[in-house]
Amino acid sequence: MNPSESPLYPAVGAFLRYIKVQRQLSPLTCESYERQLEILISMSDEIGISDWEQLDAPKVRMLLVRSKRAGLGESSRALRMSALRSFLDWQVSQGNRMANPAKGISTPRTSKHLPQNLDVDEVDKLLDIDSKDPLAVRDRAMLETMYGAGLRVSELVGINIRHVDMVTGEVWVVGKGSKERRLPLGRTALTWLEKWLVFRADLSCEDDALFISNKGKRISVRNVQKRFAEWGLKQGVSSHIHPHKLRHSFATHLLESSGDLRGVQELLGHSSMSTTQIYTHLDFQHLATVYDAAHPRAKRGKS
Repeated sequence: MNPSESPLYPAVGAFLRYIKVQRQLSPLTCESYERQLEILISMSDEIGISDWEQLDAPKVRMLLVRSKRAGLGESSRALRMSALRSFLDWQVSQGNRMANPAKGISTPRTSKHLPQNLDVDEVDKLLDIDSKDPLAVRDRAMLETMYGAGLRVSELVGINIRHVDMVTGEVWVVGKGSKERRLPLGRTALTWLEKWLVFRADLSCEDDALFISNKGKRISVRNVQKRFAEWGLKQGVSSHIHPHKLRHSFATHLLESSGDLRGVQELLGHSSMSTTQIYTHLDFQHLATVYDAAHPRAKRGKS
């Protein structure tokens, strides 16, 4: 049976509209939740569930076991359970059920894979693009802006011309959860933005996008990923280049130079300090050393 024809689908459809319209989650997140919930609908149909109220904790465990037997990996099973848990939480908030049966069920622990960063020499090698070709100038401006401000790729492609203040050397971006932040840009990034804006002024574009494709449209995330990877090969950088690696390199290099974890957190737009700790692969010993040196109650046994 097609998931959309199942009696379980109307509630899922309403939930998907909720996360798209009211919560305004990213399109990728919404697509992921939709895909996982449609699979769960099919699985629930197979075990005789025709109403979400019939889904209890044993049946949730059954869905999890079936997912594992189907060859689903740990991270994918965790994602599937996250989608189900969010949907059931929403049902509780709507008064459609008393409790979430997926709440007390543990999901597979996924190992955290820290992104690799480039060392400073590799960054210099990558950014050593000296060309008068408009697309090459645009790409270097994107690379310099990405590394210079530690942006997410979605933030980079979302920049409009009016979001860049060439006088103060700042860029305004909208990050996760529609959170806005103003970030400084280095001299090199500003220099290449100025060069790109000269070419940009001669091109027609449907909107105010700072970075546009050769067709005059706002450049896409996929196009940025493709161009960065191509420049990595052209410049002879040994590792695969992608936007997230430049963001991670920005964070790592800044932290190594300043040691200011809180400042790096603010620049990256992280809502949680723990995210920054993992992202910049700080170890506990470093944090313990900072604590022992700074906290008035840390100096145990001293009087």
